[in-house]
Amino acid sequence: MGDHSKYYITGAFILGAVVAVGLQSLQQHGREAAGHQQQQHQIALRRLSKINDLDTLKKNLSDIEIASGNIKEGIEGCIGDTPLIKIKSLSEATGCEILAKAEFLNGAGNSPKDRVALSIIQMAEEKGFLVPHSGDTIYEGTVGSTGISLAAICRARGYKAHICMPNDMATEKSDLLLKLGAEVERVKPAPIVDQNQFVNLARTRAKEHTESKEKPGRGLFADQFENEANWRAHFTSTGPEIYEQTGGVVDAFVSGAGTGGTISGVALFLKSKLPDFKVVLADPQGSGLFNKVKYGVMFDPKEREGTRRRHQVDTIVEGIGINRVTHNFEVGRELIDDAIRVTDEQATGMARWLVEHDGIFVGSSSAVNCVAATKLAKQLGPGHRIVTLLCDSGARHLSKFWANKDVGGAENDVSLDRILAS
Repeated sequence: MGDHSKYYITGAFILGAVVAVGLQSLQQHGREAAGHQQQQHQIALRRLSKINDLDTLKKNLSDIEIASGNIKEGIEGCIGDTPLIKIKSLSEATGCEILAKAEFLNGAGNSPKDRVALSIIQMAEEKGFLVPHSGDTIYEGTVGSTGISLAAICRARGYKAHICMPNDMATEKSDLLLKLGAEVERVKPAPIVDQNQFVNLARTRAKEHTESKEKPGRGLFADQFENEANWRAHFTSTGPEIYEQTGGVVDAFVSGAGTGGTISGVALFLKSKLPDFKVVLADPQGSGLFNKVKYGVMFDPKEREGTRRRHQVDTIVEGIGINRVTHNFEVGRELIDDAIRVTDEQATGMARWLVEHDGIFVGSSSAVNCVAATKLAKQLGPGHRIVTLLCDSGARHLSKFWANKDVGGAENDVSLDRILAS
């Protein structure tokens, strides 16, 4: 046998020995792993044996679900984190990506006012102004949405709600408030200088409650127009959500303003992150905010606040548009780059367009926002990304904004070009 053959045989013997040892090691490891697995199964079975009734099992499963974040804590847990959706028809028509925060999916009052109402209540609780189940009552002057949000959250947290509102608002809003257990006062529309104006009346009612020896608890005036909790709610939630959902890639935000909290809060947050970001006010006819942003004056001197006695905003649009500057609007006013005026005809046309082309059924303020967002997209040109809000469902506006407007879903029933030109 040659030397080379000896080497081959020796090498093969050594290799075989190594393989044999390796196989033995793997078998031993496998036995150990199987033993460990069996041991773990036995431990799990012993633990399960201790859960000897259905209630205990349910509690353990509940703890696991809460820990994993799948269960919300009350109706308040359904507020915020609303989806950002692409409005396909408007995006295709403009070449821009027009996105909308679906704020009507907030889970308490189904509008962006859920954020504000919860913020107002939480801040009052932190300051010791509200005590649950004590008879404490929140009073507010509102055209509807804030009142609905307050009424729902008050019920959830052990308070009562008393809502003062103009009597020309859609009746379904006051009907809903009553179903939520709120007291409702519908009053004649009046300017803010009138003490019977709905906001002033709510303030008076809160004071009367606190001073009363017959009523339990105290009255708290929510004061959504001036309360810091308003814009802060959008600074800490709506703005950050938009930034995260867009990955920080967004060119403009379009929103109407009633109290001004939404546009100010979002502007303050997003402008701090995106220096070239634009904020644009969508304003209905009859409102003075358009002139305030564009020209620095609210309206003609003969109509200045304090002399004006007629109803202030001549529009069928509810929830946005006002002829005075509130604290919440003033907080972010310098960050608003432009304003776009929207007529009632444009708003109603857009509402029909959204139903017929996207299956989206919204109220008046949402329609105003979408008109303004589309106009802005046309101004900026293709390739931009614009975010706006869909505030509430059209179901709250059937008796006024949607009255006598037949929408049958017919193709090409409305023209986007005619809407924008009207």
